[in-house]
Amino acid sequence: MKLIGRYMSPFVRRVGVSLHLLEFDFTNEPLSVLTDRDRILAYSPLGRVPALVLDDGTVLIDSNAILDYLDHRAGEDRALVPLHGPARAEAMNLLAFAVGACEKTVAAYYERERRPNGLVWDDWASQCEAQARGALGVLDDLQAARGEKPLLGERFGQADVSAVVAYDFARLTLPERVAPAGAFPHLAAASERANRLPPFARTQWKG
Repeated sequence: MKLIGRYMSPFVRRVGVSLHLLEFDFTNEPLSVLTDRDRILAYSPLGRVPALVLDDGTVLIDSNAILDYLDHRAGEDRALVPLHGPARAEAMNLLAFAVGACEKTVAAYYERERRPNGLVWDDWASQCEAQARGALGVLDDLQAARGEKPLLGERFGQADVSAVVAYDFARLTLPERVAPAGAFPHLAAASERANRLPPFARTQWKG
């Protein structure tokens, strides 16, 4: 399999971490939506990353769809999100906060860093940043209650992956506006623990 996209993207990284955790063989083609648009379009007419090229040439897009496919391939005992029942609903609800934090941080980052001078909509960027902080706050509170245990149950899962990825992305792109030092201490500790593990270390953005 081949994962398309740079690990700077939190959506690409959550897939990359998951592929490593589930022990799938894959390579990464680190294409950027800003500088490699035509090459990305060759994989997906939508022009977004991540895209996952399967062994038979099928291309999957969108991190949620890709991760669902990987979980079903891995099977119920190894899936990072439960495949059915109340536990799945609980995990999906928590993932909405982690993925939402990523989405809002991306929106704020593009507004502040990619708009031409004089065209930045500060109110919109500030609203996105507040939404991202709100989502990270939910995750931080839950991690505080869980201590060093996984966010859900006793097994490290996609909620943990995506929470760490969301926090790391905020620290990478808009640290003072979204995740200033000390604001989310329990997520920071979870990030430190996770990034010592090979699946996270191998997918850290080097710039």
